[in-house]
Amino acid sequence: MKLSEFDYSLPKERIAQYPAKEREKCRLMVLDRKAHTVQHKVFEDIAGYFRKGDCLVLNDTKVMPARLFGRRKTGGKVEIFLLDTPSSEKDQVAEALIRPSARLKEGERIALESGDEAEILGRGPIGRHVRFSRAIDSILNEAGHVPLPPYIDRPDEPSDRHDYQTVYSAREGATASPTAGLHFTNELLDKIRGLGVNIAYVTLHTNYGTFAPVKVDAVEDHRMHKEYFELSAEAARTIIGSKKDGGSIFAVGTTTARVLEHCASMIANALDPAEVKTCSGHTDLFIYPGFKFRVVDHLITNFHLPKSTLLLLVSAFAGKEFILGAYRQAIETDYRFFSYGDAMLIV
Repeated sequence: MKLSEFDYSLPKERIAQYPAKEREKCRLMVLDRKAHTVQHKVFEDIAGYFRKGDCLVLNDTKVMPARLFGRRKTGGKVEIFLLDTPSSEKDQVAEALIRPSARLKEGERIALESGDEAEILGRGPIGRHVRFSRAIDSILNEAGHVPLPPYIDRPDEPSDRHDYQTVYSAREGATASPTAGLHFTNELLDKIRGLGVNIAYVTLHTNYGTFAPVKVDAVEDHRMHKEYFELSAEAARTIIGSKKDGGSIFAVGTTTARVLEHCASMIANALDPAEVKTCSGHTDLFIYPGFKFRVVDHLITNFHLPKSTLLLLVSAFAGKEFILGAYRQAIETDYRFFSYGDAMLIV
């Protein structure tokens, strides 16, 4: 498959710069894979698609304030974007994307807004290694900014600390939000739970791996950056029980879908599609057309960038032509795209 097959043209004004004023009031496009139909709803209407015994699976990762700003001795501005969560509270070295990277020499020290220093070290697998003058966690808590993606063309604002976080976020470690979950409110989750729907939580610390650009022409040659995940015994029991009792599994976001399918792939006997294995570690599972989903029945997601791994995943789930046709319709009918944009339910 050629990457160019997953391209589309998006007017800049369709990229959402701010979230909907009320999370659950954003638009919802519903794609039915069997009937091949497209419907237009409001996100809170999603409750009507659940049945008693279904299972809603959410990624409970919490976004950390992963962007830091500082200045060189020359006065030039520098942005440091951490790629991963520190492995311990005392960590002082991390890999980061630096702007402007090309101008910064190894050993150069950056004065941060917090009054701390960051020393630029050698190159890592993706970015540059940076040594901080004290524990990274402490610096982030005092001076970190919300890691808004680059297509949101504005500085982060105080409201983003709430808006760019799901209401059920619990485990800090992400450097990007699992944005499909941003549309849920506690009230909507209570309503869904009240229908007799089981709710399970997994963790995948969304980072650069999810959003890294595909730089190869042949889709199959792309390699995902590893991301940390966990699926607990309790979550596995809930998911397996729902599946075996005839319920459907609703995955919220591509990150949740990757955790579930990774854990299903860890089972030696693949004859039972209801099984997922309790496990944790790092996943680099890359899902693209031709992939056989074993756990996820329905997918709740956002509208994704052209030629991205996320667009490839939803194309694997619903079919490339169906997805690209729905995207064309979304553009024509003024849907809002990407992290702060509208939502899609694929049934």
